[in-house]
Order: sequence, then C-alpha cells, then structure tokens
Amino acid sequence: MTLYEDLMYRGLIKDVAGEDLEEKLNSGKLICYVGADPSADSLHIGQLPTFLMVERLRRAGHKVYVLVGGATGRVGDPRGTKEREKKEIFEIENNFQKISKQFKKLFGNEINVLNNYDWFKNYNYVDFLRDIGKYVNVAYMINKDLVRRQMESGISYAEFSYMLIQGYDFKYIHDKYGATLQFGGSDQWGNLTTGIELIRKLNNEEVYAFSMPLTLDSTGKKIGKSEGNALWLDKEKTSSYEMYQYIVNFEDVMMETYLKRFTFLTKEEIEDVLKKHNEKPEMRIAQKTLAQEIITFIHDKNSYNEVVRISEALFSGDIKKLSLKEIKEGFKDVPHFEFEECSLIDLLVNNKIASSRREAREFLNAGSISVNGEKVNDENMVIDSSLLIEGQAIIIRKGKKKYYLGLIKK
Repeated sequence: MTLYEDLMYRGLIKDVAGEDLEEKLNSGKLICYVGADPSADSLHIGQLPTFLMVERLRRAGHKVYVLVGGATGRVGDPRGTKEREKKEIFEIENNFQKISKQFKKLFGNEINVLNNYDWFKNYNYVDFLRDIGKYVNVAYMINKDLVRRQMESGISYAEFSYMLIQGYDFKYIHDKYGATLQFGGSDQWGNLTTGIELIRKLNNEEVYAFSMPLTLDSTGKKIGKSEGNALWLDKEKTSSYEMYQYIVNFEDVMMETYLKRFTFLTKEEIEDVLKKHNEKPEMRIAQKTLAQEIITFIHDKNSYNEVVRISEALFSGDIKKLSLKEIKEGFKDVPHFEFEECSLIDLLVNNKIASSRREAREFLNAGSISVNGEKVNDENMVIDSSLLIEGQAIIIRKGKKKYYLGLIKK
C-alpha cells in the first residue's frame, strides 16, 4: 500500500484540506508539524495515535516538527463544554520541559521540538491584532464547532482568540521552516483550517491539513485525561504493569481499530492476530499483542518482559518468584498495611482482613487465606522475616481475588 492507502486502512484520516494531499503524502517530501498541549506533564494514551503519526510520516520520508504550545498553553483552547482551568506559568514551563523529553525518548534526540512562546513572547499585542486579527472574520470564528458549542455555556475572549494564535503558528512555521502540512486531532480542525486561511490570504499560497479521529472506547467516550481515565505515557505516572492490565481488559469489539491505530503491524499481521484471537477469544491474543506493541514502543522491551513475568507469576500463584520491586508494582493498587512480627491470626484481625478472630479462624479453616501464594490454615503461624519477600513484604490473599500487601515496619 501507499502511505495514504495505509493511513486510510488504519482509519487515521478524518478531514482533509488540499486537493492533492494524497499525492503529496505519497511523495515523501513534505515538511509537517503537529501540536501538543502542555496542560499536563505527560502525554497520555489517548494522544498516542496522533503522535505515532510523527513516526509514520518520518518513515515515509517526511520531515516532522512537534510544537509544544508554551504560548497556547497559557491561553487554553475551547473544549465545546466549559472554560479550561487557568494554569500557573511555572507549571506550563515545567510541563513543556517534561513533554519535550518525552518526545525525544519516543522519537530520538533528532526530533525537532518547537515552543510557540519563543515567537509570541515579544510579539506586541496591537501588532498582532493588526497583522493577524484583521484577516480572520469573527463570523468564521463563531462558526467553528467547538466555539459555537461553548458559546452556550460561555466562552472567554482568551479561548475565543485561541484559533488566531494556532493559525499564526502555522504561518510562522511555514515561513521559517517551510512547513506545508499540519495535522492533529479532529477536535482541532477549526484551528488547523484557520492557519490555512491565513497563509492563503497573507502568502497567497496553498498549504495542507488533515485531522485524525479521536481515540474512543466502545461507548464513544474519549480515552484521555479530561475524561478521568488517563493512562500516562510517563512510566512514573502509569507503570508498565498498570498499562498492561488496562490494555488486556479492552473490549474485543475495539481490537481491530486499536491494532490499526496504535501499532505499526502490517495489514497481514493484524489480520493474522485477529484470526487467532477469534479462534480463542478467552486467550485475549489481540489485547496481549496490543499491550506488547504499545509498552515496547513507549517504555522498552525489558519493561514489557517484566510485566509478563509479573502477570504469569500472579496467575500461577507463584508469588515467591517475584522481586520486591515487581511485588510493589504488581500490587500497587491493592490495600497496603505495615506490620510487626506476629501470629497470622493477629495479622488478619489487626489489618482488617478479617473482622474478628472468629472470622479469621473461619477463613483459615475454609482454606480461604494464602500467604505469598500458598494456602495456610494454621492460626498460630508466626509471620516473621523468614516468610517475607526480600525480608520486607508479604502478600495475603483472601478468597480468589482479594489481595493485601504487607510491608514490615522498619
């Protein structure tokens, strides 16, 4: 397939501006850019298909710039619902630095990261209105989907003016770096086309843009930080294990879409994965393949191998095979407690795993309690350093799924 055919197969192009964009994309000689919002200190998985486009275009011979909006982040773009919370300047600057490093980790130090605050910080407001504001009609701005929707709840002048800033970004990067293509999420379409309008009016040149569909779940809900379900690409915010567990629980119905948009697997490889998955859906082959591709790309292969090791050990109950680091990662979200050397029954009661000594005995007699993966029924069993993983941790399981992580008091 040509590049354009591949992007269409993956469902990665929604809106297009420019009649011969298909030919230009297939030629492999465009200078392009995409913007990133520094409203958080990490990218999240909902943005990943957009930024994987950077690599898809680079592999096809295009040059891509990434703009992290130090200026636009100070203003905030309309969401179509309500005004964004105003960020502190130091927070935006800190976010810019962290996201820039993240891009370099993903795409290598040669990736060109720009900051639009560099060309806005000394731009006189009156001059900007004269140079740019005069060429964008208010009726045109109001007619943009997100602006029109937010007018109902109220929109500030700052957010209303956002598209002027992003429109000028395209003109600036076009004039200085030769960019003729901008791409971004479909919610940015109004801002993308504003840049095209400015370049057409001020430079008398035709440039290009395309938008990409937003990443949604099966209910149509965005996978992103504003929806409260963010998976951060920063390993310190969302561990490889958390990422793995989230992905392997994706619904089957979304697997074809996600494999196309989140991976570099070929059409034939995707079809093969889906065929094997459909033959044994209980094995979750598609989800595990997706997890492997995503985690290996955003973290590294060793991180993926580690999460598989943790998952297999937990599934088999062979918890003693895990290191303390792996224990803490695998059981990050279970109830934690600290303890001193004591009997097992006291441990259960003192840490509210059982409500009373009588209930604790019932659990033990029924075989409902496991210590580090092994069932126990001795209420007088002493929990001391000899039982602890690396002398520090113990995992208690109650029933089939309820886990507790205990750490010895230092």
